Amino acid sequence: PMSMIWAIICTLNCHRIVVLGAPRVGKTNILRRFMGKDFEESYEPTIEDFHRKLFHIGGEAYQVDLLDAASERDFPAKRRLSILTGDIFLLVFSLDDRESLSEACELLSEIKAAKAKLLKLKRPMRVPVIVCGNKGDLDSERVVRRPDVGKILGEDIPFFETSAKTGTGLDAMFRALASLGGLPHETSPSRHQVIPILTYRSLYVGQRGRRGSRTRVLSAPCAAVDPLARRPSFNSDLQLVLGSSTKHNKPEKCQIQ
Repeated sequence: PMSMIWAIICTLNCHRIVVLGAPRVGKTNILRRFMGKDFEESYEPTIEDFHRKLFHIGGEAYQVDLLDAASERDFPAKRRLSILTGDIFLLVFSLDDRESLSEACELLSEIKAAKAKLLKLKRPMRVPVIVCGNKGDLDSERVVRRPDVGKILGEDIPFFETSAKTGTGLDAMFRALASLGGLPHETSPSRHQVIPILTYRSLYVGQRGRRGSRTRVLSAPCAAVDPLARRPSFNSDLQLVLGSSTKHNKPEKCQIQ
């Protein structure tokens, strides 16, 4: 079946981006931009968002899972599990809300400590984190300046000012996320074509002959959103964490749920 073939194709090059931050800072709209969707003006509190985007770039398949763990803000154990399964982290605060920056700082410390404990390190480790100061379009309401961010988070953390509404700064931020996670820069939304999921899968599977040799090459980077993707169960995530803690690295396979 095609689903089984696709699962085999995507056993490698799987990455999970975990998005964290205070409420109402624009996390959902940043994710919408990454998925190729438009900004949405109305606000509804996010319960939990899990998205999957599949890429074909340079003859390779990549799977990027995005988890907005908004509902876990008041559930430390669940949030910790999400952190432990993350490969790349995007911390979002709002430039018109100083408290949201403080929360991003606390989350950064939590991520470092959790990852260090998982790998049995004696001190917090350096982790692949990007910090995003969103709502840059509200310049008249800004209360956080760039020097403030360096003082609170440290100068070594990549920081981008963005606007999910206008799109300002997002492309550079997405490229930095890709670079930090070892992904091709073509995963940035402006650098690939989005096509329907069935078209995408059939094109990729169609490259392989009966003996597994490729019959043709897709030259232009393309991607598709998997509309049926669901977050793996907590049990699956726990097994992932247990596997990575014993090997001190990321497990070799990630399964499509």
